[in-house]
Amino acid sequence: MDLILGIFFGIVGSAYFVYGRKQQHGMALMSGVALMIYSMLVSGTVWLVVLGIIFMALPFVVSF
Repeated sequence: MDLILGIFFGIVGSAYFVYGRKQQHGMALMSGVALMIYSMLVSGTVWLVVLGIIFMALPFVVSF
């Protein structure tokens, strides 16, 4: 399950990264990088889901 979630959040992270780079949206860019990397550093399904949802929502809540 962790592998599938890591792949999912990695794909979403790469989409955020591309969007942030093309639109020059810094928070989307940083969230994309975080989504691609954090799944390699975090173990546990609950933490993967919680952090993934937070990183996915961050560009909509905070913008700079």
